[in-house]
Amino acid sequence: MTQAVDHFADRLRAASQSRLQRGAATEALGLARELVRRAQLLEDPSKEPREMPDAGMFAAADQITVAVHDLALVLTDEGQVDEAVQLVEEAQKRAGV
Repeated sequence: MTQAVDHFADRLRAASQSRLQRGAATEALGLARELVRRAQLLEDPSKEPREMPDAGMFAAADQITVAVHDLALVLTDEGQVDEAVQLVEEAQKRAGV
């Protein structure tokens, strides 16, 4: 799972500003927010998850990296890992990087 995100993050870091502006950064932020939401719900299902802030298009790669590492710490089974990998792969395809 972390390898899939690291690959996506590397692609984002290598992307042109215009590519990031055309939606790649927005897609990455959406993925980061979803990964963080899942991690928070696994850690404490009784609390409302907080939303990851938008730190700008140049921070998108770092945000997905941080989010996946947080999620990796709380996943409990292989099915959850497979689901997260699928989310990452789909987001990368939509981002076009």
